[in-house]
Amino acid sequence: MCTKHQACCSTKNGMANPQPVSCASLKINAIKAAGVNSDEEACCGSRECASNDPDDEPAQLTPVETQFNQSWKIEGMDCPSCARKVETALKKVGNVIDAKVLFATEKLVVKFNTEEAALEIEQAVRNAGFTARRIDAANPVSPPIHSDWKSVIKQNVQILSIAGAMVLAAIVQPYFPQISDGMFILTCLAGLYPIGKKAIQLARSGTPFAIETLMSVAALGALYLGETVEAAMVLLLFLIGERLEAFAASKARSGVQALMALVPETATKIVAGERITVAAHELKPGDVVEVSPGSRLPADGQLHEASASFDESALTGESLPVERYQGDSIMAGAVVADQVVRFTITSKQGENAIDRILHLIEEAESRKAPLERFLDKFSRWYTPLMMLVSLAVVVIPPTLFAQPWETWVYRGLALLLIACPCALVISTPAAITSGLAAAARRGALIKGGAALEQLGKIESIAFDKTGTLTKGKPEVTDVVALNGWDEEQLLRYVAAVEMGSSHPLATSLVKKVQAMALPIPEAIEKRALVGSGVSGVVEGKSLRVLAPSKANVPFSDAFSAQVEALEMQGKTVVVVFEQESIVGLIAWQDTLREDAKAAIEALHRLGIDTIMLTGDNPRSAATMSAQLGIDFKASLLPQDKVEYIQQLAQRKQVAMVGDGINDAPAMKAASIGIAMGGGTDVALETADAAITHNRLAELATMIELSQATLANIRQNVTLALGLKSIFLVTSLLGITGLWMAVLADSGATALVTLNALRLLKFKNK
Repeated sequence: MCTKHQACCSTKNGMANPQPVSCASLKINAIKAAGVNSDEEACCGSRECASNDPDDEPAQLTPVETQFNQSWKIEGMDCPSCARKVETALKKVGNVIDAKVLFATEKLVVKFNTEEAALEIEQAVRNAGFTARRIDAANPVSPPIHSDWKSVIKQNVQILSIAGAMVLAAIVQPYFPQISDGMFILTCLAGLYPIGKKAIQLARSGTPFAIETLMSVAALGALYLGETVEAAMVLLLFLIGERLEAFAASKARSGVQALMALVPETATKIVAGERITVAAHELKPGDVVEVSPGSRLPADGQLHEASASFDESALTGESLPVERYQGDSIMAGAVVADQVVRFTITSKQGENAIDRILHLIEEAESRKAPLERFLDKFSRWYTPLMMLVSLAVVVIPPTLFAQPWETWVYRGLALLLIACPCALVISTPAAITSGLAAAARRGALIKGGAALEQLGKIESIAFDKTGTLTKGKPEVTDVVALNGWDEEQLLRYVAAVEMGSSHPLATSLVKKVQAMALPIPEAIEKRALVGSGVSGVVEGKSLRVLAPSKANVPFSDAFSAQVEALEMQGKTVVVVFEQESIVGLIAWQDTLREDAKAAIEALHRLGIDTIMLTGDNPRSAATMSAQLGIDFKASLLPQDKVEYIQQLAQRKQVAMVGDGINDAPAMKAASIGIAMGGGTDVALETADAAITHNRLAELATMIELSQATLANIRQNVTLALGLKSIFLVTSLLGITGLWMAVLADSGATALVTLNALRLLKFKNK
């Protein structure tokens, strides 16, 4: 199976029956989605699927045994380590093929063989100390509900009860010390019960060295030593630390939750002229929906009105409303600004613009940064090792050096608590989750920690021209007919050959001919001449439409001068042949994106080299690059772009920015690929990051955010290890006790999390 495209085997939310998908069918589906015929774009699809990447798996020749793919909403996860606990628990469930917990969206996605396994999965999640709620079309994920003061008190009743009991015990201690000690013991046992219960559940489900286990051992040890006040304080500080982690986790998820809240729960559907209120998840493609001003669109759709304004700021970051016209596509979550509108639904359940963004964020979470993967592996052996060290601290001094047992048991317990790796483990994912959320808010989707880390190391960026540096909407500016042909005939015949292509030049020409109300004849034997042009037979005439540099025939001086003059104006020119005779030329001109020059200048200020790669002619490319202050390589075939990127990637870290199917191989060859959000599905799937609103100015911001995230991770790791080192020494020397050990652990966890949350308010320089 081709692993270059994750769409090969991905399934959407809810129940599905995934089937193995071949590379060939993937290519066809992707090309159909882009609206072109397979001949025109075959140069790309085969290259992607014929990858020699050793990580790619061979194609599946036998059906996959998986029959079900189900999602659950998991509640009670405070940090990414909780996600691993759930995954570990599910490894013991029979008939489970694969289980993945997506911490950012609190979702569990499981592939399993039998229908009965669903109940076993839910039971395994409960046994691990968490709750699971099934997600499907009838029970979708609902947006978060804002808490009021009553719910806050209810959530923290255990902390408030323990704190109140401790205050009461402290008040009566001078008068009734025995009763006070008894109250502290009861308070400690009451607080310890749920923690110990969860520790046992986790041990049974495959996680014996959880923080709950360490806390239970430490609290029982303190009670054994008669340190009742300290035992209760340990539990109180632990519970407060967990609550802080939960708060920090919810803040880190805030960007994702804000996206989920963009889609309304109900919609007004038009049926036989009547307005009917239906649940948004019941809408299907083809349904007609009405939305009033100030309300959000419940799904992607196609506008009925002649024109209307929409506020898309929540999706694109663009503060001003945008004008859309009849037939234009509009995105779920956009707010109608000026009038009641009707539109036809075009997205299936779970596949609107918001769902696609959430899906990419979920995919991103599974692509961990190298440092994050290292810390995950490190924590798996670190905790058991530190338990052995703590045991050695307890046993060796009394047995070998006749030291008092009470002293070294106490210090061993303190060491056990300090050794808890929570702060260290959460230091990286907290920063990366915040960084990804901050990027998403700005309209930049970065597919995981590895891509986020790579962005901060970029030294050079290569840009595709059409649709990336330019708007990708060229207009026909010049039509020159020769050898007895007239302009209308030339346009009609070339439009016939170009019909069905998604190339911006082709679609622009076809639209112009249609706008002129000229009849377009049927073309046969149409072929894409890769990197050169197209050919076909129209009404018995064999035509070729080629770039001048690919014609391989001598031109007259006058004709060459005419082509050169047009190209010097920054226009793209094609020559039209009937057999070997030149019958005309057509020129287009595309315009630069408004922010292209500012984006290039911002990248140069960061010390990043830039270059434009284009299949266009050198003169047109030189004109364009001069306006931007960027280097260029012209007259490149798709394979030429790949070769250039491969050579460049051998010397430095390089990113490739593109929007089309033909850009996908070059994006894959680069250290990191970045797609324009308005590009083709294949480009978006291949890329490691995407700019959803097509604003090039966000490129520099993405890189600065990546650099800030890497700096934040370094700060967090230093903070976590530094605090542990200090309190490790002071505990062994007897300077600090159990409650300070818990405070150091919980405090470090809270500090690294709060430090990571600063990225949510990141502002570029």
